[in-house]
Amino acid sequence: MTELSFEPLSPVSFLERAEAAHGDRTGVVDGERRFTYAELADRCRRLAGALAPRARGRPVAVLAPNTHVLLEANFGVPWAGVPLVAVNTRLSAGEIAWILQHCEAAVLVHDPVFDDLVAEVLARLDRPVEVIRAGEEYEELLAGATPRAEAPRDERGLLSINYTSGTTGRPKGVMYHHRGAYLQALAMVGHTGLSPSSVHLWTLPMFHCNGWCFPWAVTAAAATHVCLPKVEPGLVWRLIRDEGVTHLNGAPTVLSMLAYAPEAAPVAHPVRVATGGAPPTPAILRRMGELGFDVTHLYGLTETFGPIMICDWRPEWNALDTATQARLKARQGVGNLVACRARVVAEDGSDVPADGVTTGEIAVRGNNVMLGYYRDPDATAQAAPDGWFRTGDLGVMHPDGYVELRDRSKDVIISGGENIASVEVEQAIADHPAVLEVAVIAVPDDHWGEVPAAYVTLHDGASATAEEIVEFVRGRIARFKAPRRVVFGPLPKTSTGKIQKYVLRDQAWAGRASRIR
Repeated sequence: MTELSFEPLSPVSFLERAEAAHGDRTGVVDGERRFTYAELADRCRRLAGALAPRARGRPVAVLAPNTHVLLEANFGVPWAGVPLVAVNTRLSAGEIAWILQHCEAAVLVHDPVFDDLVAEVLARLDRPVEVIRAGEEYEELLAGATPRAEAPRDERGLLSINYTSGTTGRPKGVMYHHRGAYLQALAMVGHTGLSPSSVHLWTLPMFHCNGWCFPWAVTAAAATHVCLPKVEPGLVWRLIRDEGVTHLNGAPTVLSMLAYAPEAAPVAHPVRVATGGAPPTPAILRRMGELGFDVTHLYGLTETFGPIMICDWRPEWNALDTATQARLKARQGVGNLVACRARVVAEDGSDVPADGVTTGEIAVRGNNVMLGYYRDPDATAQAAPDGWFRTGDLGVMHPDGYVELRDRSKDVIISGGENIASVEVEQAIADHPAVLEVAVIAVPDDHWGEVPAAYVTLHDGASATAEEIVEFVRGRIARFKAPRRVVFGPLPKTSTGKIQKYVLRDQAWAGRASRIR
């Protein structure tokens, strides 16, 4: 009787339900284009039919902003029976080429805005990749395709591969499974209150952890997707008012952009916002509250399908003063609906006291944790030595069971929600012929929270300007990873010659709030 009581879980099944129950209602708004859920389902099946013979069991990569094309890929690619690789649009040609080769992608679907970048990527590949250009070519492909929708036989089969930002060298391919994405999507529906009357604005990149699983969550609720290729505050405010947006997600930087935009004004209806990457500041929380936004702080990693913890708001906290509420809201919180209870562990693997003081490493596990790193079993084993995934973040456990981060691996810079590895930037700068040695750290920034700064010592007799160093880096790695500040001079060192980054860090952050996540 297994067939009666068991069905493999997959987030793509949410589109089948939305089509059956809400097929005539608007499912997608993308500029002037609008698709009902019935039309979206048909387009995704046609995409699957077009991709299956081209992919031949290998991954399909998509390089696109938040348009209907990337949204359709979250359903059409799995229905083709192959994994989806949504590529970070901010990466350099070399980084994208490495990802395509590492995952052995058979097809690359890309938006026309990336024509030049794709041409450079293709020139770097050792093996051919079939390219499909969004627009007329993409539409013709769908029109001539035979619809198909291959349901997964194994709910723990490979659904997608999400590449990390490469904070410790080469990016790692994080493997998502159907079961995890299904359950994570349902958790997001529950925690954010999505329903058929909801309108979700895509301010969060869909390439980031598959959009925290919201392509599937919004569809599960039969809510409306409003696509947004680029976060422009004026456009966001117009869409909030014209489309009746009720939900949006993003890093605190996005909240700051909206809160202080010239168009900012109290909304006519409540808007629920989920934010992560760094805790929102009290000033931002206060300002967003004045504008009618209800902000929830989430915590997660690429390895955890996005948010694995949520600062679950308790009704009794409503009576507290604003400053206390802001402090509580900035905590990372508790495991979400489908996750195991998060732990804070000492070096020996034991739990630290729940006293809000003793520091340990955040460890998580559950249905919304990755299968592992693609083609990297050693890194997978190292990340979860005892069946609990080590996040690399240090925090405390409060007596009420809520986790609060105290520090992050100090050499990782988190700028506007993007992770930047200081060693990667250092290696790029060190390639400059005038550079003798370099140290890169995070320094405070009013807009991005923190940005990379490079402290450089030049060879005797050599010369270089800050602008030259920045442009040199931009030519080698993603532009957003380039230092925003370059300081020339001798570097502080220990007696053994090791550069003392903490000295630079203390100087840069003197008088500023500590780097608490």
